[in-house]
Amino acid sequence: MARETVSLGRFWLLLAVILAGGVMVNAWAHIGEAQVNRSELKQLPVRIGPWQQTGADERFDQQTENILRADDYLLRNYSSPEGRLASLYISYYTTQRNGATYHSPLNCLPGAGWTMSEPGRITITPGNNRPSFEANRFLIQNGNDRELMIYWYQGRGRAVASEYWGKIYTVMDSVKRRRSDGAMVRITMPVGASEPNAMAVAAGLAAEVSNVLPAYVPD
Repeated sequence: MARETVSLGRFWLLLAVILAGGVMVNAWAHIGEAQVNRSELKQLPVRIGPWQQTGADERFDQQTENILRADDYLLRNYSSPEGRLASLYISYYTTQRNGATYHSPLNCLPGAGWTMSEPGRITITPGNNRPSFEANRFLIQNGNDRELMIYWYQGRGRAVASEYWGKIYTVMDSVKRRRSDGAMVRITMPVGASEPNAMAVAAGLAAEVSNVLPAYVPD
């Protein structure tokens, strides 16, 4: 008799949790996401630290844009006073509730003919009272083109290297803050004669970019 009472109690408790969860999910879907103010990525400064924009912003073809499903993106080249060239790509998603989300370079680049090697992490130190964070680093190659790549995920006050942690934080913030917006940030740069030096230069650009991003990828 006592066991039956305990089992029955567990049943009603489980049922209550399921019903409460259903109510929360329906309310969450009805309320929608919180609106955040941001500037369009095309308004990103043409000068970031010592880096100066070179050439016009680039655009993908319609087929690529349909695959990316980004609400806003930027593909722009910058040059340093020393003559270094770097490509900056940022894809921003207003919401990730509808299935549209970041496209990891781990999936996109190999399909475009790039090989990826020497994976690792690098610490980016933005300054201006913004915390340091880890980003992914790779050596990528397509034919004779050898480049360094740094990328990370940024949004809602976080910058992380891990795609999995990025998704976990997205779910948490979607519930707690009603926000799932965010961006993937990627910097590529020709290796040149010195790979370690190129990586340090790329990390410096990443730090400068991270400092200005909150106006376009809100905290």
